[in-house]
Amino acid sequence: MRLSDLSLKEAAKAAAGNWRKFHCFVWFRDRELNDADNWAIIYTHNRDSRLLDQSNASVIHGAMTPFTEGDDPDVVFESHSHWAVGHVDGFSLRVFRRGRITNAFRTYFDLEQQMDAYPVLDESDYSDREYEATLDNIKDAGWRLKNELDLRDGWEAEVYSWLSEHECGEIENVDDQGGYPSEDSLRRAFDALGFGTTQTC
Repeated sequence: MRLSDLSLKEAAKAAAGNWRKFHCFVWFRDRELNDADNWAIIYTHNRDSRLLDQSNASVIHGAMTPFTEGDDPDVVFESHSHWAVGHVDGFSLRVFRRGRITNAFRTYFDLEQQMDAYPVLDESDYSDREYEATLDNIKDAGWRLKNELDLRDGWEAEVYSWLSEHECGEIENVDDQGGYPSEDSLRRAFDALGFGTTQTC
């Protein structure tokens, strides 16, 4: 059951000490804490996470940062190695302090509820990531054509703009990894933008 399906009090009880239920897991920080069972470990993304998880993780990171300050913070950012995905990133969070739910957990719980209602925490951040990923994909998709053309700085953005106006389907987000245009669509964009003559082999 997701934390967002529970009330605040129920979610806090479910989260506290959750790390003890992880399989094949060792958390070395528990030795440093006098109240380790009051803490939860929250993972937000991993090495292979796609754009939405990356975006939401960034927003959550920003929201949690104020709670990392001081000599006895309620949040500590962490990265743990994992056999399948290389590493998983997130934070440990004190759920209860002297028997009361911390503001850190309240903040995280609120974000969980927001994601339950609508999966994107920050549309602008997510859109920027889609755009940047698509530019990278355009560059990757056009690598074979680069030697045939007279490309100028910023060509990827110009191609993106042309495709968005003329062949927008070519830059639709695919598998949450940005748009990946076909080589044929790139040839048409290059020709329209005056990047020299492209010839199909």
